[in-house]
Amino acid sequence: MKSSPPNQSAPDREFVLPVEGFTGTPEEIQRQWFEKVYRGRGDSMLQLSWRAVLMGSVLGGILSLTNLYIGLKSGWGIGVAITACILSYAIWTTFVKIGLVKTPMTILENNCMQSTASSAGYSTGGTLVSAFAAFILLNGHPLSIPLTLAWVFFLAILGVTMAVPMKKQMINIEQLRFPSGVAAAETLQALHSHGQKGMRAARALGIAGVLAALDNFWHDGFALFSRLAPCSSAALVTKFNTVFFGPAWMGRTVMFDWEPIFIAAGAITGMRVCISMLLGGTLCWAVFVPIMQHAGVITGSGFRDVVQWTLWFGASCMVTSGVFGFFVQWRIALSAFSGFGKLFSRRAKLIEMEAIETPMSWFAAGQLVSLIALSWLAHASFHMPYWQSALAVALSFALALVACRVTGETDTTPIGAMGKVTQLTFGALNPGNVNVNLMSANITAGAAASAADLLTDLKSGYLLGAHPRKQFLAQFAGIFIGTLVSVFAFTLIVNKPEVIGSDQFPAPAAQTWAAVAQALSQGLEALAPVKVWSIIIGGVVGIVFSILPVMFPKQQKYLPSASAFGLAWVFHWYYGLLFFIGAVLAYGFQKKSPAKSEEFLYPIASGVMAGGALMGVALIFWQNGPEMWHKLLGH
Repeated sequence: MKSSPPNQSAPDREFVLPVEGFTGTPEEIQRQWFEKVYRGRGDSMLQLSWRAVLMGSVLGGILSLTNLYIGLKSGWGIGVAITACILSYAIWTTFVKIGLVKTPMTILENNCMQSTASSAGYSTGGTLVSAFAAFILLNGHPLSIPLTLAWVFFLAILGVTMAVPMKKQMINIEQLRFPSGVAAAETLQALHSHGQKGMRAARALGIAGVLAALDNFWHDGFALFSRLAPCSSAALVTKFNTVFFGPAWMGRTVMFDWEPIFIAAGAITGMRVCISMLLGGTLCWAVFVPIMQHAGVITGSGFRDVVQWTLWFGASCMVTSGVFGFFVQWRIALSAFSGFGKLFSRRAKLIEMEAIETPMSWFAAGQLVSLIALSWLAHASFHMPYWQSALAVALSFALALVACRVTGETDTTPIGAMGKVTQLTFGALNPGNVNVNLMSANITAGAAASAADLLTDLKSGYLLGAHPRKQFLAQFAGIFIGTLVSVFAFTLIVNKPEVIGSDQFPAPAAQTWAAVAQALSQGLEALAPVKVWSIIIGGVVGIVFSILPVMFPKQQKYLPSASAFGLAWVFHWYYGLLFFIGAVLAYGFQKKSPAKSEEFLYPIASGVMAGGALMGVALIFWQNGPEMWHKLLGH
């Protein structure tokens, strides 16, 4: 009889995730979960351990670099939980086999690990590539490092503690699905139930990561050596583009480029979004831009010059679709606010559940500390009145309540829409102050992102029978390493203000935030007529694209995505092409080999993105290292 793999135990093999949830009164639902899921697992299995937190911190810190790199290039954010699960499983299993450690991590330790990694790798860095990068665009300089560290840290605390009452209502009682949380739980269950399958996925991720890193070195690293530069893939692709597209089309970014990161991102993103991106980009860069150039409206030929004209349509399309979609989902919003009182209700709570849930006193302490800290920061940085800071935090809770419910039901966190609602609010309250407009929206977006991310992780723990309080502490621990790595890496990568909005880092999210702040502060009358019409038409397109799925719900997968269509107007055309190629490859793989694609598609795509992005960051440090460190140290 064969022995079980080191990470496999009888409870893991026999345990069935309660994905469909439980029925009955709130008290009955909680009783069923406690007795059928938690008892025998969360009350006896090791979970919050130093090794889990340290592993999550290391992996989250590393993966935060990939999200910074990809976010500055494409405005896209990639969840790190599943990637961290696969890597942690492989690393720790290897440690056990070589005798470096004596015992494998339990499934609940890995669950705590992925909560720490997710907090460190995703929650703390999201607004750096949007609001903080937009601040640089508008002001020509970044915030100081201490201020940036403080902003990111207290925003994360605000969001993480904000989720405490929401978890009890949305996950325990209403049992919202939170699809990404379900996927992470299923991944952990598969890794610990089928050891060989987990190692195959980890091996695929590792090989893809190494190949992508080598490829990125060929693309960008060869340029650092004069003899190798002509042989780099970037140089070869440039020769190809010169022959087949010509300088005029290359100036419009209508050309081919070789960046597998975005092919991998397209494989994960899906066909509908990627087709929308390609269509939007083609309309922008192959139709609108040439017409405007021939008419003499757009006089520049490089991306930085041209995008100052195209971003208005794209930003308007994304903003109106996000805000309109927010109001279209009025039933979700209404249910979020109708259940507001239940968040703090003490009815239908078991004594056993109260002993393991995160205390409401932690929620109160986190909100109070964040409110005081953020109010002081906003006043000290931008002379923002204290009452407006308090309003921003209060508005954050209300909008995060809706954002978390939308995430639970649709797996999409409307961070952009939440931020734009705040920008519109403060555009009326404090007109003309772009920094107040920007950073007030940053409070809302940061809180919503952190809260939704924590709830997604807590859903994984709920399905696996984890101790909620211990999982909260794991995520809270990730804030510290995530803040340090994300902020210092951002400071080193964006070593010059002109990097933002360049060919290297188009920063489409930052372009959008800055455009909205600028339009609200200056008024439409200050903009060129073409930009005004772009805003109007883009807004109409965004609303129409939001209405279509409501009118034709059964055809939703065939209808364009407004956010993807608008985003394509803010970054290079060839990014949309690469996303589309990735979606086509993934679709073909899924059709030809459904079982293999289910096992290997996500690990391979994650490996390509992680390996390529980490090599890209390493090359930036290598090329500009001395100058970066002198700047960082203030010399």
